[in-house]
Amino acid sequence: METTQTRTLVAEFLGTLLLVFFGVGSAVLAGEYIGTFGIALAFGFVMLALAYGLGPISGCHINPAVTLGMLVARRIGVRTAVEYWISQVLGAIVGSALLFLVAKQVPGLRTHDAFGTNGWGDRSAVHLNLGGAFVIEIVMTFLFVFTVLSVTHRVAVLGFGGLAIGLALGTVHLIGIPLDGTSVNPARSIGPALFAGGGAITQLWLFILAPLIGGALAAVVHQITHPPHEPRQIADEAATGESAPDERV
Repeated sequence: METTQTRTLVAEFLGTLLLVFFGVGSAVLAGEYIGTFGIALAFGFVMLALAYGLGPISGCHINPAVTLGMLVARRIGVRTAVEYWISQVLGAIVGSALLFLVAKQVPGLRTHDAFGTNGWGDRSAVHLNLGGAFVIEIVMTFLFVFTVLSVTHRVAVLGFGGLAIGLALGTVHLIGIPLDGTSVNPARSIGPALFAGGGAITQLWLFILAPLIGGALAAVVHQITHPPHEPRQIADEAATGESAPDERV
């Protein structure tokens, strides 16, 4: 494997690991003290830090829905997308394992069918039903992926891209945490669910499918609002050496 390719995959693995450990960890270990607002800030801040730290290396997707959006927008190739997805899921699992290890050191802390996982019905704070969870995940992921695609489209806003991405992730968590725990990221949902078990596993399909649909829709709409012939900055291709057919820099 080429050195550049190795760096991008390690960046995606590490970024997803840290997002899960600190983001989900804020809910699991400190949710009682910081509340919904604090958890949303934790997700937004760690995304902000990672966007600037890892963005120049891999584009800092750390989210299969973002990678799918980039693939649909023809900013990366299929092989790169598959490699990113594998790295992201593995990173989420390792991050969840580390968080689980820490959680087990806290006396009385419940992890079964909980552990910062997503859910609807009885597993939702407001008892949101399946249909509502499906729709809200699509809409929230649409906002997040559309933001990522947009702020990486033009060179002029590159310096502020990480800020917008972090704010977008924080915003969807403020809205989504009381509804279904907020996924907008299949890897973020898969990792904790594997350790929580119970309903977290049986309901996991929605938090894989709905965010992917939202990410793909965001890419389609973005092609309309931001035509591909306009100048744009594609960090992913600069890192991987791949070129989209319609690339303009």
